[in-house]
Amino acid sequence: MITVEEATQIVIENSRFVPDEMVPFQKAVGRVLQAEDIMADRDFPPFDRVSMDGIAIKFERFENGQRKFSIEKTQAAGAPQLALEDEACCIEVMTGAMLPQGTDTVIRYEDLSIHDSIAGVETERVEARQNVHRRGSDRREMDVILERGALLSSAEIGVLATIGCTEVRVSGLHRACILSSGDELVEVHETPLPHQIRKSNVHVMAAVLGTWGLNADLLHLPDDPTAIETTLRDCLKNYDVLLMSGGVSMGKFDHLPEVLEKIGVRKWFHKVSQRPGKPFWFGSTNSTVIFAFPGNPVSSFMCLHRYFQPWLRASRGLQPIENQYAVLAEDYFFKPDLTYFLQVELTNSPDGRLLAKPVTGQGSGDLANLVDSDAFMELPLERQEFKAGEAFPIWRFR
Repeated sequence: MITVEEATQIVIENSRFVPDEMVPFQKAVGRVLQAEDIMADRDFPPFDRVSMDGIAIKFERFENGQRKFSIEKTQAAGAPQLALEDEACCIEVMTGAMLPQGTDTVIRYEDLSIHDSIAGVETERVEARQNVHRRGSDRREMDVILERGALLSSAEIGVLATIGCTEVRVSGLHRACILSSGDELVEVHETPLPHQIRKSNVHVMAAVLGTWGLNADLLHLPDDPTAIETTLRDCLKNYDVLLMSGGVSMGKFDHLPEVLEKIGVRKWFHKVSQRPGKPFWFGSTNSTVIFAFPGNPVSSFMCLHRYFQPWLRASRGLQPIENQYAVLAEDYFFKPDLTYFLQVELTNSPDGRLLAKPVTGQGSGDLANLVDSDAFMELPLERQEFKAGEAFPIWRFR
């Protein structure tokens, strides 16, 4: 049995890249930018942009004591730039409009009174160039705006749209399949018999993968070694990564480890000194990586975040997840000599600390307990007592 740290290292060493692809920019969320940096195609913003509805004036006139300005015209957003004809006048301006020629300062409507096309300034707090988003103040033309290797979120999609990048080269998607196992499982829409339960683990795992930008097919393995072998041989031909739930413990019907090795999958490890998730099995072929998690729902859920998520990031060329820590809110005791992943509820203390309150349930089969939790706190080996005020790593899932 290996440690959590050893298992993590082996998993990361088996990361797998898949070929890049071009996709429409709207579908690039959750993907990693490849090939090259993205440059600004023009200055950002491309003109002196009005950032408040109001009037545009020449500041020198206000500085010299003028407080009333006749309105010459109105500059709308999306309209060609206007010009101030008389420096003693002003132009009404709308947010997003081009700053009119001959003006340099915008005074918002809230600081004005307007009667008979005369704008009276009712504040002395006016500064030169206020409420103007200056041309090129965000980025200059040909500045790098997105670096190769960036994980694309909704914010980056907005940038791509702004510069007219309709397609973008991104990391390819792994072909993934999630497999449940066990004759006790029935479909969600079915009414289980007294000895049966509905499938949940595969749907939880698929939902989590979806938040990481990865879609997965769902299959089921019966408690029949021959049927398992047939399905897995097909899966090894068609998928880059398999995620399994159940069938890897020491039960009479836990056939997966034996079948996987029979069909040529290299076993890297089986069993990790942790709770939950001790029976975790991991292996690979030349083309496919296999994560075989225990069937208890909390076990598979924890392993998915603790092992598969770092593997997926490494496979996409992303930096490892930065360690996050929280402070244990109360004393906790755990006797077995295993790394323990404690379910915790996270709150912020008045002094700015992130506090982790233990959420005890009924063990790794208590899926409902996850609803009350926000993260797993990783408590190290070779200790039994963990004191309130100590900080330990956490793995957020909410």
